[in-house]
Amino acid sequence: MLDREVILLVEDDANDATLIQRAFHKAGLRSNLKLVRDGEQAIQYLSGQDGYGDRDKFPVPFLVLLDLKMPGMNGFDVLEWLRREPSLKRLLVVVLTSSNLQSDVDRAYELGANSYLVKPVEFDEMVALIQRFEAYWAEINRIPTPQGPAGILQPQTLLG
Repeated sequence: MLDREVILLVEDDANDATLIQRAFHKAGLRSNLKLVRDGEQAIQYLSGQDGYGDRDKFPVPFLVLLDLKMPGMNGFDVLEWLRREPSLKRLLVVVLTSSNLQSDVDRAYELGANSYLVKPVEFDEMVALIQRFEAYWAEINRIPTPQGPAGILQPQTLLG
């Protein structure tokens, strides 16, 4: 189950962040959703810099939920950075955005996104999306073995 895994939510819109957090809670995924508010914070968190160095408090996530349309460093920039980082290039990245533009979908996949989801507007639709999301990533999908520092393979997380 994903409720034992850390998911990093990269979302600049406070209303969307609250909606997503509430949907995770209602779907039974309560405790391990970490929130950062922009692309720069996402990179700081993922690289363990600027207050995110304590990996007990800020563990490397199982998966990143990434908004695309953020001021400054956007989701595309974060995705591009992630795929260049040897220890993070296998990290699962799900784009969760309001953009339904095919050009954004194509670019996200070209940069290495593992999935692309459009945010529903209604809360019940978001809960249903999160429930399907959890079933797919925790039960159906096979994930790569995460890579540790210097490209050393780490034991795969088991999702019970």
